[in-house]
Amino acid sequence: MYYTVKQVKERTGISPYTLRYYEKEGVLPQVERDANGVRLYREINIDWINTVQALRSTGLSLEEIKHYTELYLRGEETLQQRKKILSEQRTKVEDHISHLIKILEKLNYKLALIEAQENKFDKLP
Repeated sequence: MYYTVKQVKERTGISPYTLRYYEKEGVLPQVERDANGVRLYREINIDWINTVQALRSTGLSLEEIKHYTELYLRGEETLQQRKKILSEQRTKVEDHISHLIKILEKLNYKLALIEAQENKFDKLP
């Protein structure tokens, strides 16, 4: 099954401009075209777009994602290199989550203090 650019945008939230840019930059491999040059996306392309989005959200640059893509296209001989890249990004995400949890705990503490003060005033005669 093939998807149009519009359908891919609906499924991924990525604009047609960004899709073309990703393809041009080499981070979105293997996009097929019909006889008229119209892009035809398959499920594997959508999965790859989601992977690119995930990697971008971890702070990986397009150049780094392009490198990851090139490794992927070279096949199983690059498994360890790809594993290293993903492991490093996972560690960064885990550190970020840990930091956000500490911030959330601080906010919850402050809100609890405010609610305790509000309850105290509600109980005054």
